[in-house]
Parts: sequence; C-alpha cells; structure tokens
Amino acid sequence: MLRFIIQLFPLWAILLSVFAFYTPEPFVALKATIIPLLAFIMLTMGLTLTPADFRHVLSQPKAVLIGLVLQFSVMPLVALLIAMLFQFDADLTLGMVLVGCVAGGTASNVMCFLAKGDVALSISMTAMSTLAGVVLTPLLVELLAGQVVDIPLTGMMLNLLKIVLFPVLTGVLLNYFFSASIQRLAPLLPLFSVAAIVLIIAIVVALNAATLPAIGPIVALAVVLHNTTGLSLGYLVAKQLGLPETSCRTIALEVGLQNSGLAVALAMKFFAPASALAGTLFSIWHNVSGAVLATWWRKRSRGMSPPSAKQPA
Repeated sequence: MLRFIIQLFPLWAILLSVFAFYTPEPFVALKATIIPLLAFIMLTMGLTLTPADFRHVLSQPKAVLIGLVLQFSVMPLVALLIAMLFQFDADLTLGMVLVGCVAGGTASNVMCFLAKGDVALSISMTAMSTLAGVVLTPLLVELLAGQVVDIPLTGMMLNLLKIVLFPVLTGVLLNYFFSASIQRLAPLLPLFSVAAIVLIIAIVVALNAATLPAIGPIVALAVVLHNTTGLSLGYLVAKQLGLPETSCRTIALEVGLQNSGLAVALAMKFFAPASALAGTLFSIWHNVSGAVLATWWRKRSRGMSPPSAKQPA
C-alpha cells in the first residue's frame, strides 16, 4: 500500500497544487518552511545510505565518472540553451539553470529498480553527485547565470552545507550506529519525503499563482525538453562509451532526474519566486517521465535480473 501511495506522487502533487493555486493564502504563509523541509528530505536520503554505498563507487569508477561528468555538464548547459531558445527573462533563466546544476534526485533510485538497472550504482551515484553538488552547484550557477543575476556564491555554498551535506551525513551516521532502529523506519521514509516535496511544490505554486497561467505552459515545455534531453544523452553517451545496458539505463536516469526540490529551495532562499517555477514543474514531470521510461525498459527485459539485489528504501 505504501509503495502504491508513493508511486502516485505526481497525482498528489497536482491535486495539492491545484488547491494551492485557488487557495494560495495558507500555503504562502508556509514559505519559510521550504528550507527545513528540504533539509528533512536530505536527512531521509542519508538514512537510506551506508558506507558501502560510497565504497561501491570504487567498484565501477568508469560508470560513476561518466555519470558525474554528464550530470554537471549536459544538464546545466542544456538548461541554459533552452532558456536562451525560449528567450526567458532573468528569473526564469535562473530557474532553469538551477535545475540543471543540482545533483541527481533520489527518485532515480526507485526508477532504476523498476527499469532493471544497477540499483547499487544508482544509489552510489546519487550520493556522490549530492556531495559534489555542494561545491559544483553554486560554481556552475555563477558561471552560467552570473551575468544575468547577481549570484551569492558564498551564501549558496554555506546553505548547501546546512541543507544538504550536514543532513545527509547525519543520516548516514544514524543509519550506521542505529541501523536496527532505522530499518524499522525505512518503509516510511519515502512517504515522508514525498509528503515534504508535495508540500514544497504547493507552496511555490501558491507564491506564483498570479503569474502561473501566463508563464506556466512555456516553462513546462522547457522542463519537458530539458528532462528528455538529459535522459536521452545520458543513455546514448554511456552506450557509445561501451557500458553495459544496465549501467546505461542507470546513468540515463541519474542524469535526467534532478534534485529539483533543492533547486526550488535555493531559488526561494536567494531569488524571486518565479525562479522556483522550473524546479516545481520538474519535480512533477520527471517522476512521470521516469516512471514511463522505467516501465518500458522493464517490459523489454522480461526474465532479466538486475545486477544488484539491493532495493531503494
């Protein structure tokens, strides 16, 4: 039942967003909770990780390196190119760049399992890109959008330490020292994360309720194009570099599915609410596209066993 509820994440996000659009006041009042909610999501991510997930990087260095390079090159550059193509203003351009510059999202781990990819590799890549993003995300945002908007580079790095690095490492340590207790909570952790991200999405929709009808459709189209490009190039590049099919699927999902909740949190912390719109729409869309792609891959792989028995929490 819990897995079924979690898989319907896009539906819950849409329903609460519609409610927030027509009744924005209660959600606008919750604006200050976005950063704590994101930190909580990062904590739940850390609670699903173990030191072995980081050591697994050493067993497949080529796949991890390819994934990280694509993650922090393809997605940022494509985001900027799409923003230029659609002639977005400064706020919307910044929103696209933020989505492109953040690490891979934890949704990729679930999608990887459904797609019969390499789940252990997926979890390790998410962990590594999350840690690398603490430094790379603000640097890339400054590089790509610094001429459009003033980027508080130091402030972003310090906030990423507080809302990403410290919660994730705290979760890893808690899981290491209190693994028995954490395992009892494990089935509920994805549900908590989904509830938090759905609430974040609704808050951003409420904050942009006045302008959403005008700019929402074009931003949604940009988000779909960005996500599709990431998924496609992630798979094709990995395939051309000689990686096995399971690794190609894993890298495609890691590259294409972003930690858009983090993009939203950074946008709301440092910039205008409109800059959070791309991350909000991406949060909904990438779960839909990832699920569709994973289901298609799974149907193509009947009888094929994934290389790792580890399942995402």
